[in-house]
Amino acid sequence: MTNEETLEKFREFVNVVYKLRKECPWDREQTHFSLRRCLLEESYEVLEAIDNNDKNELKKELGDLILQVIFHSILGEETGDFTLKDVLEGETEKLIYRHPHVFGEMKITDSASVKTNWEKLKMKEGRKSVIDGIPSELPALFKAYRVQEKASKIGFDWKEKEPVYNKILEEVNELKHNIESGKPHDDIEDEFGDVLFSIVNYARFINVNPEDALRRTIEKFSKRFRQMEKSFVDEGRDVHSLTLDEMDDRWNKIKKNK
Repeated sequence: MTNEETLEKFREFVNVVYKLRKECPWDREQTHFSLRRCLLEESYEVLEAIDNNDKNELKKELGDLILQVIFHSILGEETGDFTLKDVLEGETEKLIYRHPHVFGEMKITDSASVKTNWEKLKMKEGRKSVIDGIPSELPALFKAYRVQEKASKIGFDWKEKEPVYNKILEEVNELKHNIESGKPHDDIEDEFGDVLFSIVNYARFINVNPEDALRRTIEKFSKRFRQMEKSFVDEGRDVHSLTLDEMDDRWNKIKKNK
């Protein structure tokens, strides 16, 4: 498909969304706020398709995500705050400005330098801190990852991964001490947060995204747990009456078969 054909499909898509906003009772009722959950769910469905390496589903979910962007742009146009044209122009200008090595004379040859320069340019745009711009709605693990990643851009970081791992052990010991010494719940919660934060930090050093890693582990656990449940149900057993030893034994058998 040529660029012109793609642009024509985009125009057709936008016109469909305009028509839905005007003629569909449900679409007419929506606001930026009411669509928040839709936007979040569609984003996670895109991630799920990527995790599952399902290219056909990814194509569909990307379409749903684009719908959200167009819909919010139309709402902005109706209130006079901004238009779809403004959204596209603003993003185009930002991409050109933040890629001087592509659209300007700057010479950059590696992705690490691109990221560092990206953060410098954002600071020139008026941000007061290098860790500004991280959405408060991000899942906590990923938010911790991004805060650490941004702080590292100005050199506030460990040089090697070994002391980062040692920091995990230090934080675990502090948590254990707080629990055993009967510290207040808030102190224990603070130390538990420090343990998680240190683990996220180590994840960066071994090139692991903690959010992705935990999501995969949850999926793996859920799959095995369902298999365990089904194996007992197929035998006519009531899963609510099983002992821990029985479940552990079945769990380990399922785990070995994978």
